[in-house]
Parts: sequence; structure tokens; C-alpha cells
Amino acid sequence: MLEKDDLTYVTSRLSFWDKLNNDEKNIIKSNATKVFYSKGSKLYSPTSECLGVLLVRSGELRVYILSEDGRDITLYRISAGDTCVLSASCILNSITFDVEIDAEMDTDAYLINIGAFSKLKNQNVYVENFAYKNAIERFSDVMWSMEQILFMRFDKRLAIFLLDELAKTNSSSINITQEQIAKYVGSAREVVSRMLKVFQSQGILEQSRGCIHITDKEKLRALV
Repeated sequence: MLEKDDLTYVTSRLSFWDKLNNDEKNIIKSNATKVFYSKGSKLYSPTSECLGVLLVRSGELRVYILSEDGRDITLYRISAGDTCVLSASCILNSITFDVEIDAEMDTDAYLINIGAFSKLKNQNVYVENFAYKNAIERFSDVMWSMEQILFMRFDKRLAIFLLDELAKTNSSSINITQEQIAKYVGSAREVVSRMLKVFQSQGILEQSRGCIHITDKEKLRALV
């Protein structure tokens, strides 16, 4: 059973909470647990058992697809305050593609047991709507990622990524490696390295080990 503070956080992230009867609320209370995933750990893959619904309190998870030759494409990342239902995709009949989920950093989260959530989804339309609404929103993220990879010039893709990261940190510096950028934007590290050098020659940014400092945000925005 979750502590009061933890339960308050979980229920605040569930839009259907007020639409549950007392028995249904007790199902959530009895089947939500606090979990911790260390950086680099794998939470979910097509060969693992269905996990359940994840609510992230701190940290970050990465959802991606993996090709047969080992290449991966990041679909989206799940940050503090976000919910992941693709970790419960076995109960979403319209989801037919497999994803992998890794912890990008140490992550504290809450996990709603798959059996309990499946029961609620089948008997309460508000829970079902919550699940599919979340899945549809994430599908929009997936389509945006595919659009960038398939149709955008790489300089524009990289500029969008850097601006998004700046918005998250509310800073002019991003603590990130070229390898991480390549993983997030679906490219090779060598390609990322070359483009960052181009940006640096244009006075847009400066690089140091594990850090990128944006020196001219307006020039970066102009690329988008």
C-alpha cells in the first residue's frame, strides 16, 4: 500500500480517479506500487511480460523501436509527471507494434499492476478512455519523430532537438554527449559530430566534453 503522499501523487495523475466508485478506487490503492529504475536498466521489451501503467515522478525513460540489426530509433521520452501506457500495450488491442523502454537516468515511478488496470479498463469507460487518449497522444509523438527522420534536413532536426532541450533546462547549456544526441535523433554519432562542428563554425554553439553551450539562440531558431 502506498504512503499518503505517494497515493496523492498517483491519483492526481489519473484523470479518471473521480469517476471511480469506492471498490474501483480500492483496486488502484491495492495495486499501485512505488518502483525505482537505475540508469541504463531495461524496463520493457517485446519479450518481457506486460509491465503495467507507469507514472514517472522523477527521472526519465526512453521509448524506442529496435531493428533486427540492432539499430534503434527513439520514439519519445517520458519525463517527470508523464504517464506511460505502452508499457501496458498487451491490454490495448489496437497497439500492434513492439517497443523497448529503458531508464535514461535514475527514475522513481509508480506502477499500476497490469491485471488491476485491465480489470478497471474493461469495466469503466473512463479508464478505457484514459488509456487510449494517452496512447493516441504518444502516437502523435511517434509520427512527429518519423516525420523528422524521413522528411527533414538533418540541420533542422538537430536544431529542433537542441531548442527542445534548452526549453527543458531553461538554460543556455545542455549536458549531453554526441552519442546521446545520435540516439535521440535517430542518426549516427559521426553525422551529429559533423553538424555540431558546422554549427560551431557558424557561431551558434560551443562544445566541451559532455556539454553544448548555445551562444546564439536566434541563429539556431533561424534553422527551424
